Amino acid sequence: MTSQVSKTVLRLQAEDVQTLKEGINFKKNPEDGKCYIIYKVKDKLRACRNQCKHQGGLFIKDMEDMDGSTVRCTKHYWKLNVATMEYVNPPDSFMQDELEAVLSDTDGSLELVELSPPDPWTAEPREAQELQAGEITLTYITHACMELKAGNKTMMFDPWLTGPAFARGWWLVHEPPSDAMDRLSQADLIYISHMHSDHLSYPTLRRLSKKRPDIPIYVGNTSRPVFWYLEKSGVNLTNIKVVPFGVWQNVDDHLRFMILMDGVHPEMDTCLIVEYKGHMILNTVDCTRPNNGRLPHGVDVMMSDFAGGASGFPMTFHGGKYTESWKADFIKNERKKLLNYKTQLVKSLQPKIYCPFAGYFTEAHPSDRYIKETNIKNSPADLNESVRKSCPNTLTWTPLPGSVLDLALALNDTSKRSAITEPPSGTKIYKDSWDFDLYVDELNASITAEVFKYKSWIQYYYNWAGFKGYNLVIRVIETDDDFKPRCGGYDYLVDFLDLSFPDTRPERDHAYEEIKNRVGVMRHVVLNGLLWDDLYIGFNNRMSRDPDVYHHKFWNHFQTELPLSGPDWDHFLQTASETDAPDESSNACVLS
Repeated sequence: MTSQVSKTVLRLQAEDVQTLKEGINFKKNPEDGKCYIIYKVKDKLRACRNQCKHQGGLFIKDMEDMDGSTVRCTKHYWKLNVATMEYVNPPDSFMQDELEAVLSDTDGSLELVELSPPDPWTAEPREAQELQAGEITLTYITHACMELKAGNKTMMFDPWLTGPAFARGWWLVHEPPSDAMDRLSQADLIYISHMHSDHLSYPTLRRLSKKRPDIPIYVGNTSRPVFWYLEKSGVNLTNIKVVPFGVWQNVDDHLRFMILMDGVHPEMDTCLIVEYKGHMILNTVDCTRPNNGRLPHGVDVMMSDFAGGASGFPMTFHGGKYTESWKADFIKNERKKLLNYKTQLVKSLQPKIYCPFAGYFTEAHPSDRYIKETNIKNSPADLNESVRKSCPNTLTWTPLPGSVLDLALALNDTSKRSAITEPPSGTKIYKDSWDFDLYVDELNASITAEVFKYKSWIQYYYNWAGFKGYNLVIRVIETDDDFKPRCGGYDYLVDFLDLSFPDTRPERDHAYEEIKNRVGVMRHVVLNGLLWDDLYIGFNNRMSRDPDVYHHKFWNHFQTELPLSGPDWDHFLQTASETDAPDESSNACVLS
């Protein structure tokens, strides 16, 4: 099998994008002559190849179409609704393979992106064999961590068993089973979907490495390596296996798995198909558009995230439209949209069993009480109720820590009720303590690092970050836990147009963001060359912007594209000690 790749099949310059009309647009790639359809509604774009799935005919505009969303095949008059990518004549026949429409926020260009091959799991197909009770079991551990036992092998997904994620912003809702760490260390292999710290948990892996440093851990070959921070972390894991996308990995004669990329975030996000004796388990994890929307139908088990709320927006924003009522309405609508999307995804794929997981986090630290009260998330029970209404033949599972699903029993109509074993009575389900001080003190140790005695660390850090040539000015203010400026904290401007550090905002027209960062988290991120997810997704900053525009290029750089090697602070200190007098006020009362 060849590795699955993502390729651009059509690129339109900004001036061509601006000529796209509402509704259906037909476009041809002048380089290879292949044709495409782009459907536009307001600011949303959908796209596909101009090729009928029946016998490869070319689509033209359907003269009988009343709403401007249907095209007709010139061969046998099949009709495709491009707004939904469903064939409407004949009905209930095919779905059109959709291309990812990627609109650049820097130059206004549009790329249509395709995964090739689109459905690699169909290679080397295996017939489903009859299963015995206990042959395949899934045990929910916590958040996105699930234990899969298939035959005599055990596989663990995304183990986050201890400590916080995103610096100090996320904490576990559920108490993992008491033997969770032992289960993890005894597994045959581990899959980690992506580098976010609620999936790649260094506090968990640090404990694991002391028990079994050579345990096989599989990750996808993302452009930003999942374990890019491993050496710097000090965690001793010696058996990381980076595998290509869309290629079966054989564990034994019956068990194999395949890692697939996300269509929206192929640089960092992945999902997983596991197959045992022809029975498939699909784990889409956090993918926004797993495998570009092309997924296997009728799998035995499908698992996905459900909660929402995994972003600082809009809770951490203030000023302008960001009133409490606006935030509440936005969060409610986004929650509803996510629930409907997940329901429709399950309906379209028709899995035999569906389990929402990968959303059990809470903003438990007392300083984040506002976020916890504002960031209302979806309930897995509500999602499963919605799924049951749309898919009455799909068995739903809302797991608790230690809950076990027996696949053989679940697939047997007469034993479905006994397929799920709940944890024993008296089992502790929800966490009520989190060792806040241990982890927050570790972050705050960065506050007094020697580099921050010299104001020139600011220029050194942003030069290392390497982002410039963009008309954005940010003001960064170091604050206490309540986002009040700290005595002795830094307050500075960065002009990314020429990467300068002015005392006042420039006279020219420019975009502006004011970012207040908790000093302990910000300095920990700076000192270790970490990505800014700890600040943004971890609710560790507060922001306002003028104009109120999301600067994708800026945030994408600081969240996914910072250099893989951290700043050379030893070199900085050698230089700074000679040229830069210490700022004696910088740490004078920052801890007070």
